[in-house]
Amino acid sequence: MARTVVVGGGAAGIAAARTLHDAGRDVLLIEASDRLGGRAHSLSLTSLFPREGGGSYWTPAFAGDHVDAGCGWLHSAQRNPWTSIAEATGFTVDRSDANWRTQWRDLDFPPEDQASSAAAYRAWNEHALVALEGPDRPLSDFIAPNNRWLPKIDAISGYANGANLSQVSLHDWAAYEEAATDDNWTVKEGYGTLIASHAIGLNIRLSTPVTRIDHSGRVLKLDTPAGTIDADHVIVCVPTTVLAKSQIVFDPPLPDKHTAAADLPLGLADKVFLHVDRPEWPTNAHLIGNPYSACTASHRLSPFGWPIVESFFGGDCAEMLEDGDAAQFAIDELVGLLGSDWRKRFTPLAATRWRNEPFIGGSYSHARVGRAGQRAVLAAPVDGRIHFAGEACHPFDFSTAHGAYETGVAAARALIGESVTIA
Repeated sequence: MARTVVVGGGAAGIAAARTLHDAGRDVLLIEASDRLGGRAHSLSLTSLFPREGGGSYWTPAFAGDHVDAGCGWLHSAQRNPWTSIAEATGFTVDRSDANWRTQWRDLDFPPEDQASSAAAYRAWNEHALVALEGPDRPLSDFIAPNNRWLPKIDAISGYANGANLSQVSLHDWAAYEEAATDDNWTVKEGYGTLIASHAIGLNIRLSTPVTRIDHSGRVLKLDTPAGTIDADHVIVCVPTTVLAKSQIVFDPPLPDKHTAAADLPLGLADKVFLHVDRPEWPTNAHLIGNPYSACTASHRLSPFGWPIVESFFGGDCAEMLEDGDAAQFAIDELVGLLGSDWRKRFTPLAATRWRNEPFIGGSYSHARVGRAGQRAVLAAPVDGRIHFAGEACHPFDFSTAHGAYETGVAAARALIGESVTIA
């Protein structure tokens, strides 16, 4: 029976390998790092909260609960395949409102300004969508440089796209916007935990980076530090950074793939997790740190009622803080809103640095202006033997774990011989 090797153990690779395995196919999943999940990575609360030496805020109730260092939201949840997988396998799906549009107690963001900024966002959105019939343009073209709310909309682009308005393609952004829905749910045990659990029972090799794929002969040969792996088919499920930097070399070369990957760079979104002593807000409350700045965090307050703040940075702001003190930045913002007495109530627990994560190098893809069509180029199979999957290959659900899942399943079904269309 033909053997397939899936390269990359993130959401797409796991979905592809699971589909092939469940169809009775011989499949090996190999992952460069020492864990599965890729950009889906959950951190257990037991690992964040000290249990000894004065860890007074530890409680056994946290056992089994996780925060997500990477993707954390079941976007478009009612049509998201991970939602049904979670429910079928005993995970807890929370359907609470994300409250992104709500400022707890209107702190430093009065209702009239909230209404004004929302109106400016709607106007920007409408101006952008009206321009869809024309040539591709950066999203920054659709709001005046002197608009009071440009910084806030730029910050939102950083959260949503991992990049600021001037860097994002109108045509690419619109493909996502027109397909997405507003149901954004969470998984109490962690989205990353859910995705990794989907790989249970698969044939897996960790810490096995692929450096070269030789497709010159009848048998595909994958070079790794542990030796060469032979395959009849390969599904490549790696971030665009890996291909753009030629960390995997194809022989003969596939220059169109490297160019497409470079045109679909990974933006950046990072998180900081803080413990808060005696939180005073309700579960799943929200604060934006400074609604008048493009460099500000979106603060998720006490998810699931935990004494935690999850602070989210995106775009240029996240880039600036990668090598700085993002936790201190988050605390300063919160203290600025809540008052100086709160400073001693916050304790940093963890911070992500996805730009510096080996074999990943960023968060989620966006198309450069004029390059939205490169998603189809990246996704196209080569000689019926080399397939590509991952969030960057999806025509409209890119930047999501469910988009990655669907492309992984589609690649696997194409090898099985089943007709499948992403729509």
